Amino acid sequence: MTPLVPELIGNELNLIIALVLGIGFGFVLEQAGFSSTRKLAGLFYGYDFVVLRVFFTAAVTAMTGLIIFSYFGILNLDLVFINPMFLKSALLGGAIMGAGFIIGGFCPGTSVCAAGIGKIDGIFFIGGILLGAFIYAEAYPLFQGIYEGGYLGDLLVYESLGISKGLFAFLLIVGAIGAFIATSIIENRVNKVRTQAPIWRNNRYSPIIAVSVIIGFILIFMPDKKSQAISIAAGDNFSAETVSAATMTADELAFRIIERDENLRLIDVRSADEYKKSHLPTAVNIPFDELANLEWREALKNKDKDNVFYSSEQDVSQRAAELSKMLGDNPVNYVLKGGMVEFEKSFTDVKKPERFTDRQARATYQFRSDARDKLIAIGEEEGKAPPPRKEIRKVQGGCG
Repeated sequence: MTPLVPELIGNELNLIIALVLGIGFGFVLEQAGFSSTRKLAGLFYGYDFVVLRVFFTAAVTAMTGLIIFSYFGILNLDLVFINPMFLKSALLGGAIMGAGFIIGGFCPGTSVCAAGIGKIDGIFFIGGILLGAFIYAEAYPLFQGIYEGGYLGDLLVYESLGISKGLFAFLLIVGAIGAFIATSIIENRVNKVRTQAPIWRNNRYSPIIAVSVIIGFILIFMPDKKSQAISIAAGDNFSAETVSAATMTADELAFRIIERDENLRLIDVRSADEYKKSHLPTAVNIPFDELANLEWREALKNKDKDNVFYSSEQDVSQRAAELSKMLGDNPVNYVLKGGMVEFEKSFTDVKKPERFTDRQARATYQFRSDARDKLIAIGEEEGKAPPPRKEIRKVQGGCG
């Protein structure tokens, strides 16, 4: 998900990092008192809401970090695995798991923490988890219908609500602060503790609340790198003068195609229908609307090849070249001068002039005349070749 993977962090190092983080996480849980059944049970009885605050804090912190890292291009949100949503099974499973929490006083993580320091109830709780998992696995055909009940796909809450992720982040932060205040009031009443002032007026907590709200408000206006790049490249304020991509003439491109230049990657950013009707030989079709998709990043980042973008007109290809650069692809891009219209004008209908004004004109005519036939031949060879197969990789992950 980040530039550290897989160049610096491979599968083997991943396991070592997971071990170190796991030990650290367990240590923090134990030091925070989460190895005690009273901590988790206190959430249900109203005398201790530390668990709820920890979960809210973890969710808000992770969410804020993801949005900020995505904005600066450090992390690719398209690679973050989303657990598929099964509504009915989630509700039923949540009820069963909640009942297990209050009866046993542990969740899976805290039970391991308790067992790690030798608590017998934690060891028995883990035994119950393993036994339940074994029974469930052996009787899975009986539970399959329940397990797959209410499938809603890779559901994102903010998309379901029809709001931006930044606005959802702000609302969740405000909701978390509200939950902290409400649970503090409930705790004080259950434990019969009198406070001098509300939590939001407490000098210890008020600065944290203020900073959290400010950060949440900033997140509303912080798009991720992909959305920001698309907005700039496709916006009305886009200026061709700011495009860093160099132009490539039709003659130069034709020469490189004929020479079968292995360092050339020709990219047609028109629609799929336009591409099927006619396209330049060796060109791959990546419509402008799909250029930001994750599947093209690896190919377009290859610095051993020159990316040459073209469309019917030069403006769209300039936008595509700039979008590709902003997404972190090969910074050296080219745009076909005049677009496909100019290319076809130069090579499709090559007419011999009545007389040549100079040697350059004669050489240009001769080159284009020969190139036309060679380009047609290359196009016919390309048509006979089987279409490339797109590799589909199944992404797995999440926690169960």
